[in-house]
Amino acid sequence: MAKRDYYEALGVAKGATEEEIKKAYRKMAMKHHPDRNQGEGAKKAEEQFKEAKEAYEMLSDPQKRAAYDQYGHAGVDPNMGGRGGPGAEGFGGFAEAFGDIFGDIFNGGGGAGRRGGGQQVYRGNDLSYAMEVTLEEAARGKETQIRIPSWEGCEVCSGTGAKPGTTAKSCGSCNGSGTVHMRQGFFSVQQTCPHCHGTGKIIPDPCTACNGQGKVKKSKTLEVKIPAGINEGMRIRSAGNGEPGVNGGPAGDLYIEIRIKQHDIFERDGDDLHCTMPVGLTTATLGGTIEVPTLGGKAEIELPEGTQHGKTFRLRGKGIKGVRSSYPGDLYCHISVETPVKLTEHQRKLMKELDKSFRDGGERHSPNAKSWTDRVKDIFK
Repeated sequence: MAKRDYYEALGVAKGATEEEIKKAYRKMAMKHHPDRNQGEGAKKAEEQFKEAKEAYEMLSDPQKRAAYDQYGHAGVDPNMGGRGGPGAEGFGGFAEAFGDIFGDIFNGGGGAGRRGGGQQVYRGNDLSYAMEVTLEEAARGKETQIRIPSWEGCEVCSGTGAKPGTTAKSCGSCNGSGTVHMRQGFFSVQQTCPHCHGTGKIIPDPCTACNGQGKVKKSKTLEVKIPAGINEGMRIRSAGNGEPGVNGGPAGDLYIEIRIKQHDIFERDGDDLHCTMPVGLTTATLGGTIEVPTLGGKAEIELPEGTQHGKTFRLRGKGIKGVRSSYPGDLYCHISVETPVKLTEHQRKLMKELDKSFRDGGERHSPNAKSWTDRVKDIFK
């Protein structure tokens, strides 16, 4: 598939200034970043994010931009002899701008950024919690409580991580910044300091109550509202209830993943429900009214005379109204004709008399058997 024009990908004019390009990229990156797009549409958002990233990489470099303006994509494609391309010279300048932009994004809700003191600020990890609900609860919705692990500031060291009476020292490896720079040829890579793990501090004498972490693990109770119509595998996001951030960074989120218990009667298929209804041989033969269970009570089905095994009846609107649906689904009732068992001698005699009566009546009593016999004969001709 042909690449889109880089200016079009960022939504700027060809004569846009460097600041306008940077501002446009910041907007696109914040909108389409994978951390901000989950579930449906995540794949498309990721593709748009990569497209905007590549466009910014080209247009933020004066040499690459000039080559692109003159020759188009061929001027920046290394496979076509161009002077620039992803990973070519000028990468360091892009990395610097890239870090600046995403520092702003992550400080607002994900990844790593910087505080005024120069230390790396990290967003806390997201947590996952599996919740099992019944089919009825999923259909109607419910409010409940859950207990999850939580971190609270250590009261012994007041959250410093250092033993009372002592203080933390600035890390000598990163000079308190929390990051170190590694150079490899033309490349300069910034990474978390391996000695202080991004905190910018070293604790010579850690607090014994929290092992120098400045926080202790406890648990807390959360109120959770499950929306009506939720389905298996759907997730409920509880913002800020994940793991706490590092160096004052924002906490992660808690994702509550729904698991629906197997039901004794119904099987769910999207917004529709299916059930198997056992019917006696006499009722199936003579017809009649039968009661069918639904999630909202009972309903009635009028069986016609001669109802066959496997016949399906549809009850409109007796399914589930999904989270994103405007109308409830349907209930499909599948008829299962039961053959009598454990007959008495008298009943056996009556059944034999009935069978003889059917045979004497000819094929009109068993039209399906007649057509099946004819098909078998055709095979062996």
